[in-house]
Amino acid sequence: MPLELRNSFLLFICAVIWGSGFVAQSLGMDHIGPFAYTFARSIIGGFFLLAVIPLLDRFKAGAQAGEAMSAENPWKNPKVWTGGLACGLALFISESLQQFGLLYTTVGKAGFLTCMYIVIVPLAGLFLGRRAGLKIWIAVFLSCTGLYYLCMKPGEFSLGLGDALVLACAFSFTVHILVIDHYTAFVDGVRMSCVQFFVGGILGFILMMIFEPPTMEAMLAAAPAFLFSGICSNGIAYTLQIVGQRGVNPTVASLILSLESVVSVIAGWLILSEAMTSRELAGCALMFAAVILAQLPRSLFARLTARFGAH
Repeated sequence: MPLELRNSFLLFICAVIWGSGFVAQSLGMDHIGPFAYTFARSIIGGFFLLAVIPLLDRFKAGAQAGEAMSAENPWKNPKVWTGGLACGLALFISESLQQFGLLYTTVGKAGFLTCMYIVIVPLAGLFLGRRAGLKIWIAVFLSCTGLYYLCMKPGEFSLGLGDALVLACAFSFTVHILVIDHYTAFVDGVRMSCVQFFVGGILGFILMMIFEPPTMEAMLAAAPAFLFSGICSNGIAYTLQIVGQRGVNPTVASLILSLESVVSVIAGWLILSEAMTSRELAGCALMFAAVILAQLPRSLFARLTARFGAH
């Protein structure tokens, strides 16, 4: 399997985990505050990766048996720490803004506004010298339209406090995606992900103790939710994001990751027996079409547009 296709599949798995884990995130907030939840999920994600890293190192050693292996300790790479610090700060801000936003807005609007990074990423790329072609901009338009149909009710487009917080979260998630894109070619992705979680955990602990110190009873009540978020959404999914973004255009990566909104709606239909309207189905179809379009080889896209133009 080509590297870019494999990494795109890893990003899709990441979106599936995030989409299905949105319920846990909402349930946990019934018992503890946003900073406490961010602290718990981040620390759990960090310790989970600390336990997994030795196993991954053994697997790599076995897979590369007989090949020349680098004797350098990946932890000694300074970019693991600078990248982890930058990613951790961006991720902590993103998760905190999203958690606070959910206190004041609906899940649907939060899903739509969070995924606005699919527009912000290519726009930011223009300022960083990374131009997106016509195919990508068409995919971005299709995906935004699909998100609107999926998450927003007809005629609903007002911005309140919660909406503004979640929209700010989309900007910080954009920074997170671009920071990963910068560092991922130079570091061990799992180790950088581990560092980012401990950075987020430390920041979350400090702010939790200042603004919302939880009781042990509340932490125990929220434990199933933040255990799922810590292990799956953080430990597994955010690490898959760092590994999967290697060699993938950040705009394409953002399109794939935005499928978390589609997965959350489908999960509600399959698990909670929530009905899907024709509007939501149309939104899902448009978003899937956008991701497929973004994955098309340039030569195939050129042939298809030439044939369409001929007609």
